[in-house]
Amino acid sequence: MFLGGGRITSALIAGLRLAKYDKPITVHDRHPSKLRQLKKQYAVTVEPNLHQAVRQAGLLILAVRPDSMSGLLREIGSIHRPLSIVSLAAGVPISKLRARLKPPIRWARAMPSPVCRSGHGLTALTFDRAFSPKARREIVHLFEQVGTVLEIPEDQFDAFTVTYSSSHGYHALATLAVSAQRLGLNRKTALVAAAHALADGIASWRDGNIPLPRLLHEASTPGGIAAAVMNAMDSSGYERIIKQGLRAGIARARKNAKRA
Repeated sequence: MFLGGGRITSALIAGLRLAKYDKPITVHDRHPSKLRQLKKQYAVTVEPNLHQAVRQAGLLILAVRPDSMSGLLREIGSIHRPLSIVSLAAGVPISKLRARLKPPIRWARAMPSPVCRSGHGLTALTFDRAFSPKARREIVHLFEQVGTVLEIPEDQFDAFTVTYSSSHGYHALATLAVSAQRLGLNRKTALVAAAHALADGIASWRDGNIPLPRLLHEASTPGGIAAAVMNAMDSSGYERIIKQGLRAGIARARKNAKRA
């Protein structure tokens, strides 16, 4: 049961349908238009009544924005039966979730990538101590349908969240392609060249067994063009800019936690 019918719910359901996931999928959302669209696109069951949705759930996935989480939990009120709940709200720790809905609720957090719609997602999971091995396996199995799953400590969640986002790749692709266009490439060629530089190079590293430092050394022939490009980018503060971006994301996650 998904509470929230937004982008990440749509991406997860698309990935589950692609994987031929055969268990029932039900979605609740306060916006009827979202429910109609999900039902039409993915043939899910929809439940417009929140409390009925919670009563029906065997596993509850809370797919709402961090600033909407506290309001949703207040509206749910209380649950008096054992139930596993997975929060997808970035930055909101299990301790705050547990304070809102206490045992017998078992809390987990998940950070699934929107790339899961293609079956190539990446999801981080962390679990409350109350989870049995069997209950953990159920949740791990669900997210494995749409890509790779990593179990990590909760204190690493914010750093993971700001690092794994597919936005890094999209942002780099757009920036590299625009810069190439300004050098004279047409848009299509610029995008193909930039996508190869980013996606195909990284895929080659991931699928092979050559260490990254060796590949960097191989690419940066002294006096070569690639070496000139990388040296100029490093001298201009490439690493510093990346750090600033990640730290801004961490700061936002901490704000989410305070507001929850």
